[in-house]
Amino acid sequence: MSSTVLITIISLSLLAFISAVILYLVAQKFKVFEDPRIDEVQAALPAANCGGCGFAGCRNMAEALVNADSFEGLNCPVGGAAVMEEAARLLGKVAPAVDPTVAVLLCNGTPESRPHTSNYNGASDCRIVHSLYSGDTDCSYGCLGNGDCERACTFDALHMDIATGLPVIKDEKCVSCGACVKACPRNLIELRKKAKKDRKIYVACSNCDKGGPARRACKVACIACNKCQKVCAFNAITIENNLAYIDASKCTFCRKCVEECPTNAIIELNFPPRKPKVEAQVEVAN
Repeated sequence: MSSTVLITIISLSLLAFISAVILYLVAQKFKVFEDPRIDEVQAALPAANCGGCGFAGCRNMAEALVNADSFEGLNCPVGGAAVMEEAARLLGKVAPAVDPTVAVLLCNGTPESRPHTSNYNGASDCRIVHSLYSGDTDCSYGCLGNGDCERACTFDALHMDIATGLPVIKDEKCVSCGACVKACPRNLIELRKKAKKDRKIYVACSNCDKGGPARRACKVACIACNKCQKVCAFNAITIENNLAYIDASKCTFCRKCVEECPTNAIIELNFPPRKPKVEAQVEVAN
């Protein structure tokens, strides 16, 4: 009886030892080497895991930075230049300068300018509404106002305005992660180059209808009249698909296009008050 127990114990021990040796050899054969610098770079990243860099998370971004020959095309919008410079220092590479961007809304159709023509009773989700019908106004391009962009923002940088039914973007909190851009089914949010003092000039409209129908649907719609393009001396304005667009990299903030727009479709933000024109001063004096 005792010999049987002893043989069993020895057999099981021998089997366990052989299994352990096999597992060790297999682990050594198929082990994956991971560059320790990945952990260092990941620690330098903001750990937002927002996907704004184009990768699933900060870990994937760190792997891409370590394995890349250069930082061209790689950028962490949340961390900005400081984080990219730190990652470059850790890896002995150079981080190219990338202009910071900020989200802007390409729609200014408030209820006063774009009145409701129908009522919708259903799920409060822009994607669902967009897939079902053109919306509760005559503009099939404008903001649906159900807050998909607000729910997508994890940085508290975007809130829906109850009075206007439009999202309001806080420049000081926007990290340009692009989550709101992806969430909008009508592509009404764009990441534009961030200027000094957060100044912006852009066409707050996405209506591609011709002038007449666009203006009937919304009083502040772009009617592609070409006046802004003619007055711009820097070739910053193009008109395509019945819609004007201002290139932020060419715009010099002269603001002539804002004055020229007959429908007030061009928005200017964070500028000082305009000085009264000389003609107006002379008329008042007379």
